[in-house]
Amino acid sequence: MYGDGKQADHPDTAGEFAGALSENIELAEARFRAALALLQAHETTDASRSAAIGYCFGGSVVLNMARMGVDLDAVVSFHGSLGAKVKAKPGAIKARILVCNGADDPFVSKDAIASFTAEMKDVGADMQFKSYAGAKHSFTNPDADAFGKKFELPLAYSKSADDASWADMQVLFDQCFDAK
Repeated sequence: MYGDGKQADHPDTAGEFAGALSENIELAEARFRAALALLQAHETTDASRSAAIGYCFGGSVVLNMARMGVDLDAVVSFHGSLGAKVKAKPGAIKARILVCNGADDPFVSKDAIASFTAEMKDVGADMQFKSYAGAKHSFTNPDADAFGKKFELPLAYSKSADDASWADMQVLFDQCFDAK
């Protein structure tokens, strides 16, 4: 999503890259739609059945794409930011949404959760918000503890939250795609 093959090897760089893209939501949408079209055109895919998942910054990207009405069956955000770059309009969200959040993630405030869930309710989105007890930011990444220590960030892997969130996503996908 950062463009030009950019990869971040430090949280400051990741923040810089993500911030620049977050400030240009039109470019983010164009990149997302281009990637989606490429995947849907692949011979091994069924273009009528599409979902997007994202972790951290990617989680915020997929939530914003759902808000913008990108034609997806499902969207799953793992420890992503909940802030809206573009507020959803009633009826615009086509995707069923699952947000997988660490209950002890200091990067996602109770106010952000309340604001997000109110927005989703106000626009009639089909949304589930799962909060995993004891889980911090980056709970799905087995290397999170080492990264947290290296960069002095409140990151931690949680096998139980990782497994539970993956299972919750599988349930959503079964519900979305078994009927098709």
